[in-house]
Amino acid sequence: MTRRSSSPSRHRRSSSRGTAPGPGPGGRGKLRIIGGDYRRRQLPVPDSPGLRPTPDRVRETLFNWLTGVTPGARVLDLYAGTGALGLEALSRGARQACFVERESRVAQGLGTNLETLGASDRGRVAAQATEVFLAGPATPFDLVFLDPPFRQELAEAACVALEENGWLAPEAWIYVEVEQELALSVPARWQLHREVKAGDTLGRLYRRQARHASPSPAGDAC
Repeated sequence: MTRRSSSPSRHRRSSSRGTAPGPGPGGRGKLRIIGGDYRRRQLPVPDSPGLRPTPDRVRETLFNWLTGVTPGARVLDLYAGTGALGLEALSRGARQACFVERESRVAQGLGTNLETLGASDRGRVAAQATEVFLAGPATPFDLVFLDPPFRQELAEAACVALEENGWLAPEAWIYVEVEQELALSVPARWQLHREVKAGDTLGRLYRRQARHASPSPAGDAC
């Protein structure tokens, strides 16, 4: 998620997460892939108010933590926005990524960028609200990025839905970005691994603790 505003219908938020790339030709910004097969590739970002890529420094830190996790992983990018995290994961060897983005024009731009990278066979875009997506038929993912809009009380409900509705592999990794002042409660099986702070943002990486038995996949939702 890479948007900042207080409007629930636009799911953006105000933030000082770092310097974003300036606008490119025609008023568009650019998203730069910072590692992996697509390293240094620059992709257009739709001219949508508040839409900005996750800062390079935060992505670099996160994917250093996930060096041994990302290759071969099935990735779910919720409140995807520019898709910076999911695209970075694909660049670094993720097997598949599903991007959930409710705004149709932004979702279309994500699809175009996947085609540009030659990754449309590994990446799919679900153009719907995250809450609706998580209430549907589930299949487990190995790595989840959850960056909902700030100060709208969405993060905790999404964490519960991920855990209870069958979206997580037995030992999944979940990265959550929230406002620093939020006292976020996560499912008991999630163990905090690392955290990073940038501006008013707190990013936390959790590891889900496996049980002896886990439910079978319910289907392929994305």
